[in-house]
Amino acid sequence: MTTIKQAWIMVRSDFRGDRLRLLWAFLGAVVLMGYMGMMTGMVTDDVLGEGEGKVLADFMLVTVIPMLGFTFSRRTMKYVMEDSYTRMLAYMRSLPVPSAVILCKRKLHTVFSFSLNGVLFFGLIYTLSTNIRHELPVPAYLTFALTWVGYGLIVTGLFIFIELLTSGKAYCGWLFLFMLLSIIAALLISLAGGNLFLYTVNCSREWGLLSPLMWGTLLLGTASVQLFSAWTIQRLKSRDLV
Repeated sequence: MTTIKQAWIMVRSDFRGDRLRLLWAFLGAVVLMGYMGMMTGMVTDDVLGEGEGKVLADFMLVTVIPMLGFTFSRRTMKYVMEDSYTRMLAYMRSLPVPSAVILCKRKLHTVFSFSLNGVLFFGLIYTLSTNIRHELPVPAYLTFALTWVGYGLIVTGLFIFIELLTSGKAYCGWLFLFMLLSIIAALLISLAGGNLFLYTVNCSREWGLLSPLMWGTLLLGTASVQLFSAWTIQRLKSRDLV
């Protein structure tokens, strides 16, 4: 049985095993992505309309986009308190389930999460922001969304590595450190006269689906997930799960 087939069977059993948990995960995504999409839509509308809040738009995008790869389940919400991923890995190792299958399962969850959360988040932004609808027709906006999804995938590769190789508290610490560094980077770009949001809007409007920025971020994102996954598989062999 191939790795992806084994991983798909495990993902499908997750979806079928506890319908209530699946419902809560869906509702969690709707609530959180709805709130984030609403706030980001209001800020981006102000940026395009009145030129205000440029750096705030960047802050929100660089910190929220990586969250699109999260599945808002009980395991995710209680990761720090219960160290649930370490317990899951210990259980998988006892069965035993190969590390490659575990990583493949995690990547499938990433695809589902980005699909659901991305539609909710970017869909709400486009619905609320009159100015972004004026600036970007649907194909150009799709380019804009995919450009940021590519960025999210780049970060997700690193998150998968940390998630499966550290404790819940350490993972939380790394997450906050990354958010802080992202905000500092966006601030430095702003002080230098640049703006990530407006740059991606301009590239998307000018190039459409042929945007080199979009394809570049998507390729880098895919490479990041694959490379960090391969590294994680090697490191999992020696990780102490006790």
